Amino acid sequence: MTREQVDRLLDAMNGKGFDFVRDALYARRLAACRSCASLEYETTCMHCGCLVEVRAKLDGKDCPHPAGSRWSGAGSG
Repeated sequence: MTREQVDRLLDAMNGKGFDFVRDALYARRLAACRSCASLEYETTCMHCGCLVEVRAKLDGKDCPHPAGSRWSGAGSG
């Protein structure tokens, strides 16, 4: 997916009952995903099959890595 496609998807989700995390936390989560060996095609988590840019934006979601969340050091806010 292109950046524009991801942006359109997130825009379409906005206001539809989804709770998003703040930009700073989103950036930290994405950094953790991008450094993970389980990231495929620069977009897809191989543990759950999700688009990491969408999962990382959603409040209440966590990293599905079987060895433990790679987001645990990402903090909150």
